[in-house]
Amino acid sequence: MFEQILVNGLLASLIYVIMALGFTLIFGIMRIVNFAHGEFYMVGAVLVLFLFGTLGWPFFIAVAAGGVLSALLGVIAERVLFRPLVQDELSCMIMSLALGIILQSLALIAFGPAEQSVTRPFAGTWSLADTVVPWDRTIVAGSALVILTAFYAFLKYSRVGLAMQAVAQDPETSSLMGVESCAVYALAFGIACLLAGLAGGLMAPIYTIGPYMGELPMLKAFVVVILGGLGSIPGAVLGGLLLGLSESTLATLLDSGLAMIASFAIVLVVVITRPAGLLGRVAR
Repeated sequence: MFEQILVNGLLASLIYVIMALGFTLIFGIMRIVNFAHGEFYMVGAVLVLFLFGTLGWPFFIAVAAGGVLSALLGVIAERVLFRPLVQDELSCMIMSLALGIILQSLALIAFGPAEQSVTRPFAGTWSLADTVVPWDRTIVAGSALVILTAFYAFLKYSRVGLAMQAVAQDPETSSLMGVESCAVYALAFGIACLLAGLAGGLMAPIYTIGPYMGELPMLKAFVVVILGGLGSIPGAVLGGLLLGLSESTLATLLDSGLAMIASFAIVLVVVITRPAGLLGRVAR
């Protein structure tokens, strides 16, 4: 049972991490708590429903298209909605809530309230010792690991990634060094929405698809970044692993509802004992 809990927790953790990375990237660079992040997850899933489920496109091409569309919508949203408010955190948060409601309403008009499903592109299971692992979740976890590795390499070794880190640490000094903060803001928002769209597209065949499907992933991403620390990329990875493993353990041994309650109880303990999160920095 221990091996099965561990595998299930790791598979869930990788998707939580991908969602949380985009959420914490926007906050770390722009100081915006983007509550519309789950709706960009929904956009990626809806496009997979249309391209893969209806038109018969190859699954991974449909997932990539969903991620690209989410990124384009994110760049437009940053340019039109968030840039005029970039110094006002409260107004940006309210704007993100409004954007999320608009995207939900558009999906509701286009597809209706009924949840839909997509045929799973990968069927069957495989065995690892005494552990049974579904192929579809394995492919999703492997894809999430590739995305996570590519994101890490982008931030660590590319000039654009280094510019993002510079703006996150000190936007004024980085602008004096020739870094265009506005361009970095748009790119960061686009990449964050790309990650959300890719996560939604990968998860589309596993869960049902509907206008409100982004609410729970958004909530879990928020839990992850609170655990790890708002704005901390390593914290998002650690928080995702903690949430996935704790949920897998409690859902297997007790109940899925209790697992959800326990995850928020852990957040309360972390907020009380370490308000900045496990790897977050305390504001001075």
